[in-house]
Amino acid sequence: MKARQLFRYKGEQDSLVVEMVIWELSDKTRERPHGLKYRLYCGRGGNCIVRYDNEAGKGDHRHYENREERYELTSLDRLL
Repeated sequence: MKARQLFRYKGEQDSLVVEMVIWELSDKTRERPHGLKYRLYCGRGGNCIVRYDNEAGKGDHRHYENREERYELTSLDRLL
């Protein structure tokens, strides 16, 4: 499955790291019906504060503190 990168950002301020990468997939799948693959990360000192992603086998979800929970992607604007 080929993917085209739509967006990439990485920034750091006061030891807070924010990284966002979004790809458009060539095909939609059951796990990625919106046709996007993404990873949005915010952390400090190597510790994740919050991360949104949709890795294969898990679909859209977020990691917050020590929890992992489903997340419904409604739009790119809202995700960002």
